[in-house]
Formats: sequence, structure tokens, C-alpha cells
Amino acid sequence: MLTGSCLCGQVAYAVRNAPATGTACHCGQCRRQSGHLWASADVPDSDFSLTRDDGLKWFAASPMAKRGFCAHCGSFLFWKENGSDSISFSLGSIDSPTGLRLAEHIFTAHQGDYYDLNDDLPKRED
Repeated sequence: MLTGSCLCGQVAYAVRNAPATGTACHCGQCRRQSGHLWASADVPDSDFSLTRDDGLKWFAASPMAKRGFCAHCGSFLFWKENGSDSISFSLGSIDSPTGLRLAEHIFTAHQGDYYDLNDDLPKRED
């Protein structure tokens, strides 16, 4: 089981049957919300539980999805597609050790011009 939280601890969660890999997203929304790329993993809703949600707020970032963050400290924690039965959680918010590895980069056509992708992971432009 993985556990994680925001910076101030007002939002915390647990993940059962954690995936082995995650994804680094370089889209403009993730970069603006996180301040850089956003690394996350996706799990079925049935494997995810909030253990504390005092500061949890959701922002409808687009017509297709919402982003969960802590209203107290500003940590960007979750991404949820409308109508989906899964949720993405921030790899940076997991209590170490995570045991996870990045598997790919997505939306690389939108990556910032201030960094390079020099690893051997697959890179998808969309």
C-alpha cells in the first residue's frame, strides 16, 4: 500500500494495489498547475481512498477533467477525468519509498523550452 499527502497534511490518501509505473505529463495545464512537468500514476477508484480531505478542492480545468489540490498549501495532488472510474495521483506526494518508476513521457510536443528529455523512456507527443 502507498500513502501520500499534500505539503501541510490537510489532504492525505492511500492506494491499494499500487501500479509499478507512472507517467510524466508535459502538457501546458500540468506545467502551469505544478510549475514543471507532472508525474503521476493512475489507479482504479476502488484502489484509492482519501484518509483526510480537510483541504481538498477540485478545479474543473477543462470540460473533460478536474484537478484536485489542497486549498491550504496549494499542493496539486489529483487528476480525474469526468466519468472515469480511475484517478491519477501525484508521484511527488507519495511517502517514500515509492517503489515506482516512470514508464513514459506524454504530451512532449508541449514541453517547456527550458529543459531537455535525455532519458530512454518512450516519448509521446500527444
